[in-house]
Amino acid sequence: MIESLQQFDVELFLKIHRGMANPFFDWLLPLMRNRYFWAPLYLFIVIFCMIEYKKKGAYIIGMLLVTFAMGDLIASRLIKPLVGRIRPCNEVTLIDEIIRRVPCGSGYSFPSAHATNHFAIAVFLIFVFYDKWKPILPIGLAWAFIISFSQIYVGVHYPIDTMVGALLGTTIGLITSKIYKKIQPQL
Repeated sequence: MIESLQQFDVELFLKIHRGMANPFFDWLLPLMRNRYFWAPLYLFIVIFCMIEYKKKGAYIIGMLLVTFAMGDLIASRLIKPLVGRIRPCNEVTLIDEIIRRVPCGSGYSFPSAHATNHFAIAVFLIFVFYDKWKPILPIGLAWAFIISFSQIYVGVHYPIDTMVGALLGTTIGLITSKIYKKIQPQL
């Protein structure tokens, strides 16, 4: 069972990583996973929350930081060392199949911390802002998805790594949004 799941994961990885290769994705998708590319968005969220929501905005930013910290701690510090799955770009059996689009890194693959963190943040923001701004649902999910998909395309994660990261992040985002709803100032 596990072998067939791993085989499916490798085949799907290669279909995305090699089969979807094109110059546009080669340019765009490495950007999508780059934290500096998204820095203006993060800065906008902080400024928007502080200006628009004042004290409540500080709670939102604080819980966003807790959400990110939880995602990173659970994915990178707890699960990855326990599972110890090698990244596809470091897997010796795939060495001839990998297209080097970004540096591989030496860390483990399962689950994707990028997927975990971005789905956690997206879900948290969706639950905080959905009542006032409905488009945050498709925009937030699309944002987290493209970052997760990019991880597969550039060759640093298998599809199951990002799917589990997305599920883990969604769970974390749900938990932290519930905590936020309980502790937020009633303004």
